[in-house]
Amino acid sequence: MSTPSADSVAGQAVKAADRAHVFHSWSAQALIDPLAVAGAEGSYFWDYDGNRYLDFSSQLVNTNIGHQHPKVVAAIQAKAAQLCTIAPGFAEESRSEAARLIAERTPGDLDKIFFTNGGAEANENAIRMARLHTGRHKVLSTYRSYHGATANAITLTGDPRRWANETGVSGIVHFWGPYAYRSNFHAENEAQECERALAHLEQTLAFEGPGTVAAIILETVVGTAGILVPPAGYLAGVREICDKYGIVFILDEVMAGFGRTGAWFAADHWGITPDLLTFAKGVNSGYLPLGGVAISGAIAETFAQKAFPGGLTYSGHPLACASAVATIKTMAEEGIVEHAKHIGETVLGPGLRELAERHPSIGEVRGLGVFWALDLVKNRETREPLVPYNAAGADNAPMAQLAAACKQRGLWPFVNMNRFHVVPPCNISEEDAKTGLAVLDEVLTLTDAHTA
Repeated sequence: MSTPSADSVAGQAVKAADRAHVFHSWSAQALIDPLAVAGAEGSYFWDYDGNRYLDFSSQLVNTNIGHQHPKVVAAIQAKAAQLCTIAPGFAEESRSEAARLIAERTPGDLDKIFFTNGGAEANENAIRMARLHTGRHKVLSTYRSYHGATANAITLTGDPRRWANETGVSGIVHFWGPYAYRSNFHAENEAQECERALAHLEQTLAFEGPGTVAAIILETVVGTAGILVPPAGYLAGVREICDKYGIVFILDEVMAGFGRTGAWFAADHWGITPDLLTFAKGVNSGYLPLGGVAISGAIAETFAQKAFPGGLTYSGHPLACASAVATIKTMAEEGIVEHAKHIGETVLGPGLRELAERHPSIGEVRGLGVFWALDLVKNRETREPLVPYNAAGADNAPMAQLAAACKQRGLWPFVNMNRFHVVPPCNISEEDAKTGLAVLDEVLTLTDAHTA
């Protein structure tokens, strides 16, 4: 691994230009202090002062093959030398090959690929396809969800980022998905949670009018809103309900796809084939903007003789697709998906459960592959969250303190509300995974101090 060398003067210049001109997402601009990053490699990145950070966030849960994988970097360089860009209306080698490789790995007959620039656009276009295919308008999504920040995608989203962004987009209805640890259905076990969640969904459909509903969209494993692994039978039950009413079933695999759960797609764990599957992030480890929709034969046929009214200037961008081809081939050659499964089963899962035995602030450990969350609580008996829902400022101090302590020890965390997400690259080494867990063991004493 490259050894970072300090260049504080350069770092200060980068920081000054950022603060003068860059407008950051999801932020009060005067209240943030972004780290100036000098470089990255594998599971680490570093700043201009030479401080290295073990990336337990995979940035935004997208660097699935780590930073600067040489095979992907070389593929981007080679493609740039041959063809930097071409309009989406042409047939182009890297675009065709990326589509083929993705279609080979998607479940069932999801054999047509519409490329976008990211996950939000993928979900926008999936909704459009579902509405045009069915001739219906409504779309159902869960409260605990994140589907992107564009108009329909943010309205589909269940977390508080939706509140200030809702623009009156019509026809989107939210319902409660399963979450056995904090059950909305007073369930006593996962089987009850599954049964009651499905009954709730069907009742929601009855009151909305199933004949008005174009699609139900779910994150296969809920990501930012808590890494909620669905109980056995739930996704099959939703599939059955969709078939019963002629509703398009969309699985959002933007975060869960391409090895994150220890399978190519999280749907593989439950043997489920949706009608549309959206992806981004891990498809090329975020090296260039890329997302897409994998489309079933029936929906593709809808647009065989009728034009699909959607498109993007950079749809199937050659450099982005070349990076996807290299990423998918590298994951296959190096067994990265299998490695993610192994790390989850032998290091992260057992390690996090061991931490739960020592730290009373851990209410629940959940996840699979390299996709885990610690649900942090004030009291294990009452399951009161460590901080309130959507806490900010002083109310969020325990989580802010936890994140700061991680960074001070060279671990870059992913925290959201009362949860600590453990989401390192899919190819993280066992040694690095254990290093991260050791840091967590140390800093969780801070959250333990807030327990009763």
